[in-house]
Amino acid sequence: MALSELTRETTSSGAFDRQTNSFSTPFGDAPGELPVEAGRYRLLVAKICPWAHRQIIVRELLGLQDAISLGVAKSLRDDRGWPFALDEGGKDPVLGYEYVTDAYLAADPGYDKRATVPALVDVTTGQVVNNDYHRMTNHLEVAFAPLHAADAPDLYPQELREEIDTFNAWLFDRVNNGVYKCGFATSQAAYEDAYDALFAALDELEERLADQRFLFGDHITDADVRLYVTLARFDAAYYGRFKANRQRLVDFEHLWGYARDLFETPGFGSTTDFDAIKLGYHASLEGQGAVVIIPKGPDLKGWKSPHDRARLSGTPSEKFRRA
Repeated sequence: MALSELTRETTSSGAFDRQTNSFSTPFGDAPGELPVEAGRYRLLVAKICPWAHRQIIVRELLGLQDAISLGVAKSLRDDRGWPFALDEGGKDPVLGYEYVTDAYLAADPGYDKRATVPALVDVTTGQVVNNDYHRMTNHLEVAFAPLHAADAPDLYPQELREEIDTFNAWLFDRVNNGVYKCGFATSQAAYEDAYDALFAALDELEERLADQRFLFGDHITDADVRLYVTLARFDAAYYGRFKANRQRLVDFEHLWGYARDLFETPGFGSTTDFDAIKLGYHASLEGQGAVVIIPKGPDLKGWKSPHDRARLSGTPSEKFRRA
């Protein structure tokens, strides 16, 4: 199944209505919560996916690479889902699975929805235990704090959590998922409504970032991770493929500078795979038997061009709020 299968998740009016997550048990030490243990979980991702990219970035920023292993599927689904075609023998080396779907079926043999990434799998059972990308970074930021590196940033400060949660909900509806509402609308009216909402939100963000370095001031937070993953895919995929084409990211003065500022921060640009992004979005949307042409552009050298965003905070090297 290609990305085009998402068009099945639409309302009678043609609006895109994304499926809900089936595995949302939180992590912690309360009854019924998933235990936090180093080495127990494997994070399954595909580098095309913005929801998966969030987790990859946060995992690196917090120094959780040794605590949570990473399984990377090919950024192109087939009729069985996300394949581990990048690994030797076409199997995940830890789980032994050929597809991300196998971990879902291990947890629920009757599972019949899309097997999505990201997914956290308990390596002791081989079962998906959490695929709630809405809250997964927050679990990594809070519940997994005992496993953070000593110098890990505080991406989800206690006093800002309510405000960040409210902002993130707006961001997901209008921007993160907003581009998908454009791309997978099945009526002209639904597409135009989504298009207008998306660019109205981007205009708001452009204004917000005109006089502050990051979304909540001088320090990177969870919200910045969530906005970055959409911006990184905008010109390479959403502008053309999803018809989100009022203007490109590079045409926004402040959003473009902000995106470049984050790109040069370890954990952001280093985990952004533009080849995987272009393959996943452009090849997977072709019809059966169609000739697949992957765009050569856009020119990615611009991501390393000067941005002068440090002047907004006066702290050219201090990009994180420390716990």
